[in-house]
Amino acid sequence: MWRGSRKSNPLSNEKLKNIRTVIFVSLLLIAAFLLLVWRCFWLQHFRSEHYRSVSIKQQKRYDTQRPQRGVILDCRGSLLAASNKIQTLFADPLIIKDPKDVSNKLEPVLDMGAHEICKLITESGNPRFVTLKSGATPAQCAAVRGKMYGIGINSDWRRYYPMGRLASNIVGFTNTDNHGLEGIEFEFDEQLSGTAGRSIFLADSGRRPIRLKAQDGVLSDGTGIILTLDATIQQFARAELLKQYQSYEAESAVAIVAEPRTGAILAMVSLPDFDPNGIRSTDPNNFRNRAISDQFEPGSIIKPIVAAIALDAGVVNTHEKIFCENGNYYGKGFGRIGEYRRGFGDLTVREILIHSSNIGMAKVGQRLGKDKLYEGLRLFGFGKKTGVELPGEVAGLVWPVSRWTGYSVTRIPFGQEITVTAIQLLRAFCTLANGGCPVRPYLVKAMVDNDGKITKLRRRPAGVGFVVSPEVAHWVVREALVGVVNEGTGKRARLGKWQVFGKTGTANIAKSDSKGYSESNYVASFVAGAPAEEPRVLVLVSIRKPNKSLGKGYTGGAVASPVAAKIIEKTLTYLENIQR
Repeated sequence: MWRGSRKSNPLSNEKLKNIRTVIFVSLLLIAAFLLLVWRCFWLQHFRSEHYRSVSIKQQKRYDTQRPQRGVILDCRGSLLAASNKIQTLFADPLIIKDPKDVSNKLEPVLDMGAHEICKLITESGNPRFVTLKSGATPAQCAAVRGKMYGIGINSDWRRYYPMGRLASNIVGFTNTDNHGLEGIEFEFDEQLSGTAGRSIFLADSGRRPIRLKAQDGVLSDGTGIILTLDATIQQFARAELLKQYQSYEAESAVAIVAEPRTGAILAMVSLPDFDPNGIRSTDPNNFRNRAISDQFEPGSIIKPIVAAIALDAGVVNTHEKIFCENGNYYGKGFGRIGEYRRGFGDLTVREILIHSSNIGMAKVGQRLGKDKLYEGLRLFGFGKKTGVELPGEVAGLVWPVSRWTGYSVTRIPFGQEITVTAIQLLRAFCTLANGGCPVRPYLVKAMVDNDGKITKLRRRPAGVGFVVSPEVAHWVVREALVGVVNEGTGKRARLGKWQVFGKTGTANIAKSDSKGYSESNYVASFVAGAPAEEPRVLVLVSIRKPNKSLGKGYTGGAVASPVAAKIIEKTLTYLENIQR
């Protein structure tokens, strides 16, 4: 039976393929549309703040007004640090269309070659700010102000120091951004800096301001600082110290002048020093203030402090004789102790200090014992910072009693096994000169705001209690230390008009590569004050490594005491004259 042929599929393979293609493309378009919707949603809701801030930034221009940094003055109003306004001509390469044309116009204004100006503009790594002239004159500013597209004027402050090196280690200096890096400039950077102001302008596409939109922050100049320092006394101290420092080819030297009743620092010199107006060419080691940062074994200069502790503790008295072993003292647990030059027999405490007997002081230390000696030294401030308003102060070193040996209790009384700073020694002797009442050295007398109002005034610190009794302190100063100057190792410090009191110190410097002390390197020190009955000034001079080979001496009496005497004489004469 014949069957008819099967009918063919009405949709050909080609049509099926086209339908699939259409469906696929439609799905892609739908997916793309959905992604686009999601992208818009994401931008609108998740990135809106970012693009809003970008838009606002493009529409705004910020102009920061830098405050004038506060001045630093000495106690009589002499200028130690101040700021001058400077104008800087700059180019904005991004919006300068024809650098050659601009350079040709600037050539007569800046007195520079046009090719040099063009090179600055086109080859600078900064596309928005190129300095063309720092410290521009008013005429140069007037010649470009508003007349050259892409050339602007920027106003800023530049720090300068009228007295140069005179007080550089106290005042310090600032960096190019006017932030303090050393000294008072660093310690009081926040107060001196003030608060910047900022103007917000609506800007066009070329970043040119169209109109002022808002003020962000109130411009406030820095606070001025008045120091206790007296520039005249500082000059006396620096000039005298510098002559001796150079004459003895010393490694370094310091001198401090203070009012013993208040602790006010009238002068503080550290050599070698530097010129704060040219710090780029200065050895960074010269930046540090050695009066507060260098610690050393004090030697004999600490003997009056230990004697005062012993007298106050009652372990010795002013009349008894102490046998000083004729220059050779040896015992189990503390080894051998000798004298500097010659030996002594029986000496009173006053004579021990006048002749600077090591053996006499070692026996005083043995009578005191570890605990009383340690406690007394700490009360005088050794092993602790003084708190003077300068960065970089160190605390020195007084080992805890648990680390002391028989050597410690006999060596510390004549200045070994303990390290101190010059400012610590000054504080200790100020305490003696102040009748045993403690004082704290300080440098900042007052702070003054822009309206001339005193915002902080340092008044005379009230002493709390006594480190040693007034009777002991007065006896040490008026009897023993006067004797040192009149009869003993400090004779070079005698003055005709005023009775000077003082104590010398000559300390061997410990070897850095082995045990023991150098026989050629010393720290020569002298502390002195006057008048002895009512001390008005106290001076400490310390000279490190005077050249012994010069044959001019190396001891505190030979090297340091003449400097202290001259500083005292000039200072007291000056103070008398200004008070008439």
